[in-house]
Amino acid sequence: MKNSLKNKAKQFWKDFRFNLSATENPLFMNFYKHLYQPKKGSIAEFLSEYSLSKQGDFHVIQIGANDGITNDPIHKFIKRDRWKGVLLEPQPDVYRNYLSKIYVKNKGLHTLCAAIGEKDGKQKLYKIGFSTMRWATGLASFSLEKLKENFASGVVQKNCDRFGIEIPKDPEKQITSEEVEVISPATLLEKFKIPKINLLQIDAEGYDLEVIKIFEIEKTQPEAIIFENVNLPEDELKACLQLLKNNNYLLKKFGRDTLALHSSNTEMAHLVLSSN
Repeated sequence: MKNSLKNKAKQFWKDFRFNLSATENPLFMNFYKHLYQPKKGSIAEFLSEYSLSKQGDFHVIQIGANDGITNDPIHKFIKRDRWKGVLLEPQPDVYRNYLSKIYVKNKGLHTLCAAIGEKDGKQKLYKIGFSTMRWATGLASFSLEKLKENFASGVVQKNCDRFGIEIPKDPEKQITSEEVEVISPATLLEKFKIPKINLLQIDAEGYDLEVIKIFEIEKTQPEAIIFENVNLPEDELKACLQLLKNNNYLLKKFGRDTLALHSSNTEMAHLVLSSN
């Protein structure tokens, strides 16, 4: 009973905050414009200063945007500073119910129901088959093995315990899959006329290294890249960091996320080098 009431309260707050943002309620907008102060030394501090330095000319590509707000490090800055660019989410239900609605008032910012890939087409996406809650949709992955690891490590069980959900005994009901749209970086940049990438924001559930490779950063040269380091095996993380270093990126770890800033951006470099 106690957990049920707690979960209902959390859902109410999520829906309330979502609606405040989607409608650009003055209370929501004014809080982030005039009152919000990011924590010193946090990735939010970097994003805030970086965004303000561009004076409304900030272009983002986000891979794995999900609902556009929950545990999303860039949402507040998109709204506050009117970022432009494209946000991608491959799960049709998540896209239709959330991402397509939350940024309807943001001109110059596009949402797209697709994943990034080397070529345009379709690809199989694996997901939790018995829940559409945010924790479950956030675990969707192109890697079946990585999703299975979330079961083996207890991540899925922990979330099920929190929300009073029973994991089906039938393996076919535990993990399901669907074919999703895939778009290549070349098509994406051309279709949406993206002149530059100030930030490549990645939340790809262990697919982050592949996304960075797919973007051919030596050619597209995103000014900054943020990706999750916690879901990458040690060897892949080392390869990812080396790839970024080889392409002249300064690196800084912020907990579960890693920031890579191109060395040509001397204005923001102090926030990366300060505690490395």
